[in-house]
Amino acid sequence: MDLQLRDRNVLITGGSKGVGLACARLFIAEGARVVLVSRSQANLDQARQSLGDVHPVAADLVDAEAAASMIERVEADFGAIDVLVNSAGAARRSAVEDLTPAHWRAAMDAKYFTYINVIDPMVKRMAARGRGVIVNVIGVGGKIASSVHLAGGSANAALMLATTGLAHAYASQGVRVVGVNPGPINTERAVEGLKVEAARAGFGEDEARVRASAGLGFRRFAESDEIASIVVFAASERGRYLSGANITTDGASSAVVL
Repeated sequence: MDLQLRDRNVLITGGSKGVGLACARLFIAEGARVVLVSRSQANLDQARQSLGDVHPVAADLVDAEAAASMIERVEADFGAIDVLVNSAGAARRSAVEDLTPAHWRAAMDAKYFTYINVIDPMVKRMAARGRGVIVNVIGVGGKIASSVHLAGGSANAALMLATTGLAHAYASQGVRVVGVNPGPINTERAVEGLKVEAARAGFGEDEARVRASAGLGFRRFAESDEIASIVVFAASERGRYLSGANITTDGASSAVVL
């Protein structure tokens, strides 16, 4: 199936590893031109070696001015961005009894504002051009509360609302906004969560993974490329009537209507 992404300009935040890197690989395979954004130049250099022809940009997206400056610089050097994929930022997991107001604020900065700081200037530029797609990789933690992910889950829930609201606000101006909500993914972030859960429950990381997997529909964590495939389709012309949705992609783990 031709997803009609050839020569499209794609900006991926958090693109140097995990789901973001997997998305970059699939967009490149579809003929798109890709810009990767990460705080770490070393991670960007490693991703570039893996992917080949990509445009790496180092920026700390927690800083709104740095995010806006990054977008201005990228569009000046690279051309108008057709697709924005947000996959940067993740709140640290903490046992509920360890949370403080500072943890909650840090979670919003790490996930919510890392996305919003890029979305806000980008959606306005897309609206002015009358076209564009934004796909936010969020997480089911915003729908299903976890005692070790309450602060981060709250940031996810806020992003889901922002995704739907922005989609409705900008639909008439040719901009689509979609959320993709994975369950556990086999990444470094998942390992961090397992460590917290294991420490809280008093058993080892291997046991924590077995227990976590047992509660999932497919009895395993998702792989990054499985989530990336959904992101790329949502961003493509084949998904052109898809907007305002937050798509649960947890392998039938949530036996409820969401």
